[in-house]
Amino acid sequence: MIDVTPYLETLERKTVAVLGLGATGLSTIKAFKRAGASAIYGWDDKEEGRAKGEKAGAQITEFSKDVLSQCDVLIVAPGVPLNHPAPHSAIERARALNVPILGDIEIFYRSNPDRPIIALTGTNGKSTTTTLITHILNNCGKKAMLAGNIGLPVLDMKLPPKKDGVVVLELSSFQLDLCTTLSPDIGVILNLTPDHIDRHGTIDEYASIKESIFKGEGIAAIIGVDDEYCAAIYNRLSESAQRKVIPVSIQKEMENGVTAIGGKLMEEGTEIGSLNNITKLHGAHNKQNAAAAYAVARALDLESECIIEAIKSYPGLPHRQYPVRVINGVPYINDSKATNAEAAGKALACNHNIYWIVGGKAKEGGLNGLEIYKDSIKHAFLIGEASDDFARWLDQYGVEHGKCGTLDKAVKAAHQMAQDQRGQPGGAGCVLLSPACASYDQFKSFEERGDTFTALVDALPEDGGA
Repeated sequence: MIDVTPYLETLERKTVAVLGLGATGLSTIKAFKRAGASAIYGWDDKEEGRAKGEKAGAQITEFSKDVLSQCDVLIVAPGVPLNHPAPHSAIERARALNVPILGDIEIFYRSNPDRPIIALTGTNGKSTTTTLITHILNNCGKKAMLAGNIGLPVLDMKLPPKKDGVVVLELSSFQLDLCTTLSPDIGVILNLTPDHIDRHGTIDEYASIKESIFKGEGIAAIIGVDDEYCAAIYNRLSESAQRKVIPVSIQKEMENGVTAIGGKLMEEGTEIGSLNNITKLHGAHNKQNAAAAYAVARALDLESECIIEAIKSYPGLPHRQYPVRVINGVPYINDSKATNAEAAGKALACNHNIYWIVGGKAKEGGLNGLEIYKDSIKHAFLIGEASDDFARWLDQYGVEHGKCGTLDKAVKAAHQMAQDQRGQPGGAGCVLLSPACASYDQFKSFEERGDTFTALVDALPEDGGA
């Protein structure tokens, strides 16, 4: 558990307010309770959250001006809107009172953990790359711990030992938006495509928040340069001398960076090895992820040979193109982490004859851009509140589909059709859960959605019957 006492000691009244009482908010309450805060006020718009916050040790109260005027800081959970579509009312009151507004990542950083920090962000590939980095470091002599946007709240993390200890943080734009001084030793942006515009207003603002990961001095800034937004960030940072800027590409040769064109890993023009035939890193996008992870490890002076061997032994993520089971030659793939069209496209590009389970709470743009994969989709099985909109999109591109509503019905229908059509031209297909949507209409998280899919698939009969 992280000791936030160093930060608490900088506060005049030692009084904090915590807004949003999910996993992050609860971990924040517990951390300040351990540190001996004079008072901890908590609020959540949902009754369930308020009950959990009270149990964790917070005084539950609405954040009026009177309450906030007594607080040194307002600590906000990442999901609470700061600006768009409108600030939460407590945010507006805190701003009017000049109460600092921070997130748990910033509190962690200000508590001086005295460990090198690797912080990674991007629209897609964050979880794969951060877990891969952690895997590489732990296999090559470093003691690395992973936290942030990947499940474990940072204040619940157990710090690695000081000798060779490294903290690896996966950060969303929501978390970065709540950081004012965070300056990781190594910052990474994998890629940027329009996402969370409902939260940030414009793609330019979204990109600016992502770029803030490179604040201050440090060892390295590692940037995937294959999209226009990251390329612009790379060009700006290259003019600064605050940290070494390392480009990563899977599209163009770059003698001053790391490339993986066609799966051939190159460092500063020298061939290092091949990333092909690594089953847990299937697809071109994972070549970019692996190249970025390699660049991070090299920035920490790890040996190339050890890095490559560690990449080969990477076990993969349970919710990112994870093969749950094969039934009569038909693979069932959990890609619940694909919460937008860009991410789902990675899985669609890697498979054929796809029985696609798709839907949930749609992101801006819906399925736009995925029409290039329409010939790979045998049938789409629609779930969640996006079903009607997605059905119209599928009709537009002539993709067969049906509305299932819930995941259990979709798995049953996709299983039956995939098994019944095994003998058709093109070989056995695959049942793919790649929702291209957030999970919040029917599930608490993409992890819960993926775990439910896995349980449903594990319960399917071997004989192909439903």
